[in-house]
Amino acid sequence: MLLAEDLLLLVTDDGTGQLIVPAAQVDAGLGGANLVELALTNKVELSAEGEGGKPGRVVVRDPSPAGDDVLDAALAILAANQGRKPSAVIRPLSKNLRQALYERLAAAGVVRAGRGKILGIFPTHTGPAQDASHEAQVRELLTQALAQQAAPDSRTAALIALLHALRCEHKIVDPAPYGLSRRQLAARAEEIAQGNWASGAVRKAIDEMNAAVLAATTAATVATSG
Repeated sequence: MLLAEDLLLLVTDDGTGQLIVPAAQVDAGLGGANLVELALTNKVELSAEGEGGKPGRVVVRDPSPAGDDVLDAALAILAANQGRKPSAVIRPLSKNLRQALYERLAAAGVVRAGRGKILGIFPTHTGPAQDASHEAQVRELLTQALAQQAAPDSRTAALIALLHALRCEHKIVDPAPYGLSRRQLAARAEEIAQGNWASGAVRKAIDEMNAAVLAATTAATVATSG
């Protein structure tokens, strides 16, 4: 599965199908996850000093199909936005992505397709679990890395970095049974996120996703207080 699919499964309550993290933050995280995935596979990088133009901008190095419809769509978006900052592409990458992923997971029998309404007014797509075996395997890898100090592979490390950006690692791995506090769990997630598993492009993509999540959080807070 894609990083974005794993992330969505983890932040969706298996029983209710509702998100356990604010939707705006999740959407930023999903868009960021596709950017990170394409960076991990060396299809997308960030421009370096001396390449022409400004450094740290999106560059598609390999425009050939990624072999996945969701990633191919993300790659096309990035190709159309080359030369922009990574933070500027998170929103277009996120558009309608959560719904598309739920539909794909439902078609694969991983979740049950569902629809509901927030406050009885606003439509929302839900995805209660139907086959949680894959998610259970992912959670086990996360638990080993976060709570048992196991060295994660690059994919697990990327997923931890994404969860840490959403500040929800404690909702995925309960630290209490391992004698850890939420602060200690977060510190371990930060340590992994900043590890040497990631290239400069991946690191920058994660940093930009952090900024996008923070912006989504701020916007949601302002809207609520207003």
